[in-house]
Amino acid sequence: MSVAAAPSVVRPAAGLRGALELPGDKSIAHRALIIGALSGGPSSVTVRAPGGDVRSTAAGLRTLGVAVDEEAEGALIHYMIAGRPSRDATVDCGNSGTTMRLLAGALAGLPLRVTLDGDDSLRSRPMEALASLLRATGVEVTTSDGHAPITVVGRARLSPTAHQLPVASAQLLGAGMLAGLAASGETSVSSPGPTRDHTERLLAAAGVRVRREGAVTTVQGPARPAPLQVVVPGDESSAAPWLVAAALHADAEVTMTDVGLNPTRTSLLDALRRAGADVEMAVREVRSGEPVGDIRARGGGRLVPVTIAGTDAAALIDELPLLGVLMAATGGELRDAAQLRVKESDRIAAMVAGLDAIGASVEELPDGWRVTPGSPRDASIVTHGDHRVAIAFAIAALTGVAASVQLDDPECVAISYPTFWSDLAELAT
Repeated sequence: MSVAAAPSVVRPAAGLRGALELPGDKSIAHRALIIGALSGGPSSVTVRAPGGDVRSTAAGLRTLGVAVDEEAEGALIHYMIAGRPSRDATVDCGNSGTTMRLLAGALAGLPLRVTLDGDDSLRSRPMEALASLLRATGVEVTTSDGHAPITVVGRARLSPTAHQLPVASAQLLGAGMLAGLAASGETSVSSPGPTRDHTERLLAAAGVRVRREGAVTTVQGPARPAPLQVVVPGDESSAAPWLVAAALHADAEVTMTDVGLNPTRTSLLDALRRAGADVEMAVREVRSGEPVGDIRARGGGRLVPVTIAGTDAAALIDELPLLGVLMAATGGELRDAAQLRVKESDRIAAMVAGLDAIGASVEELPDGWRVTPGSPRDASIVTHGDHRVAIAFAIAALTGVAASVQLDDPECVAISYPTFWSDLAELAT
């Protein structure tokens, strides 16, 4: 796998042209690894260029006694999984909230005592909603004042329950579904807004009785997933930087092949179309319940301001920093996104500071921001080690929304997108 070094300064490109194969979708990869382990195997999960978060899940399963072997074939990593979690342990989840929350749900139905911990950023994120969800099933869960480290003392049989999530979260929903596998009866989780449905699709592919009806997802337990063979498609979140970049650049045509096109993940395409961008997608096949195909974006169109609020904000949660950069060029407003304050960084504060630094006029709101275009400036950006912030401001510079950008931690993009700088170099002309 070729990984280019991060540039010391990112500057505008004359054009953006080419085709990319993206890193594997980490949302799917996390779940496929964990469900494969719960099956006992043999399962296989093939992922292109897995980032640090996915590697945290694979390493965590090994710590728990699961055999997770891997073979490299160029950028492709083939994970071979055998055995179920079988050890009391302390698991290092690194920077990955998905690893922590999904493993907690999976471990709830196993008679193990496991402590899940992580880096300083992960320790700062709220975990009490997860703990409350699992306690309702009869599991003993302790946290550190509502944060990690979190200790789960699992049980072989759990109580079927109906959960109402306090926020729309695919990670919490997934944890509830995985715990529900060990319950005798139906476990249901109701969400106040839209969430990704990767957990449901993979469980269904593994033979588990699971359904989503409106805002409620239900799983029938007790159930043990069948072994899976999953080839993970490209990550829609890794497509997002290039979709926004192409929309903003006067001379751009970018194609991304073999990308996951799950309809719970395509809200960015809708938002960009509302802004006037030329973007399209085509589904080519369905793998492990997931639609897969190609995305293409062209630049040079006339863009208009956008407002993101309500359920759109929840559906676009990972892409909101990139949409902040779009707003710096077109104007716009973000509301109803207070959840951004408890991600890898306070993304509202980080984006407002960065947008101001690159020359936009920006007002920080409790749950978002309001942006008016300004004159592009050279800027030094504090990323707070947050991959989404770093990627967003690299795109700002690449497209001329910023005159140039120097990132304090450009390597942090590897958490989700280890080939980002290589792909940027490939597209920039």
